[in-house]
Amino acid sequence: MNHQEEHIISCPYCGENINVLIDCTYDTQEYIEDCQVCCRPITFQVQHTGHSIQVNVRHENE
Repeated sequence: MNHQEEHIISCPYCGENINVLIDCTYDTQEYIEDCQVCCRPITFQVQHTGHSIQVNVRHENE
């Protein structure tokens, strides 16, 4: 089953708050997704431990 959860993040480039869907299937994942506002690439680091999900975002080159 593909479990997704909605999160609000702040774009590290333009600062806008955007809604993103996080795939909770994996315990740890890292991927790149473009900002819905400024279209720049955001690196996502996601950790899922039990009922808690931690989402960190950063510039592509950090």
